[in-house]
Amino acid sequence: MEAERTPKYLRVTQRSRLAPQSQPGARALPVDTTVAVVGGGTMGAGIAQVAATAGHPVLIYDSGEGACARAIASIRLGLDRLASRGKITREQAEKANDCLAPATSLRELACAGLVIEAIVEQLPAKQELFGKLEDIVSPECILASNTSSISITRIAASLRHPQRLVGMHFFNPVPQMELVEVIRGLASDAAAVQCVHDTALAWGKTPVFASSTPGFIVNRLARPYYAEGLRVLNERASRPATIDAVMRESGGFRMGPFELMDLIGHDVNFAVTQSVFQACFNDPRFTPSLIQQELVHAGYLGRKTGRGFYHHGPEHVPPPIDDELTCSVPPVALQIFGPHPLVEVIRKRYKKGRIEYHGARADNLLLKAGPGRLYVTEGRTATQQSYDYDMPDVVLVDLALDYATTSRLAVTRSDQCSPRAYQAVAGVLQACSFALSPMDDVPGMIVMRTVCMLINEAADAVNQGVCSAADADMAMQKGLNYPLGPLEWANAIGVDNVVKVLQRLSATYGEDRYRVSPLLQRLQAAKRKFHE
Repeated sequence: MEAERTPKYLRVTQRSRLAPQSQPGARALPVDTTVAVVGGGTMGAGIAQVAATAGHPVLIYDSGEGACARAIASIRLGLDRLASRGKITREQAEKANDCLAPATSLRELACAGLVIEAIVEQLPAKQELFGKLEDIVSPECILASNTSSISITRIAASLRHPQRLVGMHFFNPVPQMELVEVIRGLASDAAAVQCVHDTALAWGKTPVFASSTPGFIVNRLARPYYAEGLRVLNERASRPATIDAVMRESGGFRMGPFELMDLIGHDVNFAVTQSVFQACFNDPRFTPSLIQQELVHAGYLGRKTGRGFYHHGPEHVPPPIDDELTCSVPPVALQIFGPHPLVEVIRKRYKKGRIEYHGARADNLLLKAGPGRLYVTEGRTATQQSYDYDMPDVVLVDLALDYATTSRLAVTRSDQCSPRAYQAVAGVLQACSFALSPMDDVPGMIVMRTVCMLINEAADAVNQGVCSAADADMAMQKGLNYPLGPLEWANAIGVDNVVKVLQRLSATYGEDRYRVSPLLQRLQAAKRKFHE
């Protein structure tokens, strides 16, 4: 009798308690469990397709006339395309098709063991739906919300049994995107959360745990990617096309911040930033951009309206990227100082003169070419670095994911730097096959400041218990296709270097926006890395 009163997800947990943690889907719902999806839009249809492909009986309900039929037709078309491309077999596609069925009312979802909500992103609508479902489904049924931004704790607060509600945030397009954020509200039952996690794993997804805080993992940790690009644009240090090119070619990101905002839609991106900003009690780290607000006010929402930071359409030519003109430099003897990845590239590629190789210097100088001095940005302006070192001819180069493979580098120079010194350094870099994008002199340039702020936000999320370090990195790589997880990148740059960049940004701007995460400070003091 005791087992009969125990919810199914608890019974699964008890049966698999001795299973090794590495066993995929050890606590997942049995494959014969009916999964119901409420909402037949793009996200709902995608979720239903994934569940059906995994072998679950799937019910789809949508109150809109004809919405269920359209969703099922869309899923079947998607399955047929996958079979045509050899991603799944025809037999698998047919089995998944057979698993799908429409529901004409919420009452028909009574048999479900998991109900996933994918309706409009409005708190009252979600609370009303889950309130109705509580009266229909069995006590064993887990309720899950696909919300991307609304607090799971707040949604659950109106339920009689809030412990059964869990966040299950998929990413679009659902069949292709691996990441699922599994969000635990304040009242969420630990076994229900684990069951949802392992069910997503059994469906072939990569689930990560997150607590119910503003933006969860991805939408919170991604804010600096847009914010720092907008900040640099606001200071007129570079143009969108150039910043995007540098972030792609040097930073290794799939898309630059401005083309990505145009793709997402400025109304959506701005609303998420506002939501996180307000939910965090106006923390300056999440301050929305006036530039983006102006685009929203003008109706320039990006690709969906044909204009955002870029013009979109077949007749529009992409804007030019700022490239430094070829600097004609006579063969000169170089002095390079290492070890550093960029120094190694210069040593191998430079063929126009003799190279003198020296050990690393305390001031981190990388190159002397004539009067010019080259450093990687450390968070100061080049002008400030010239002043601090009493050295006029300072040229800075931005961070790169991999100097050996990047095709483009951003460069800047101090206000004190002579044209001759700048051309000498730029000429050497061009002779090493780098395209150079000049920027005005702003602290941290663009890749370095953006990456350090991504690291800082991820470190704060870990420090505040939003997620683990491993899940922070996994979420950003699987959810947004980042080339490295932010904390993995911190290890590559060096925690001490990241802290110094942030401290210098804070000193320059005098804003709390660039405050250093306590976790980064702790690791710096202990001389430790993430993931140790």
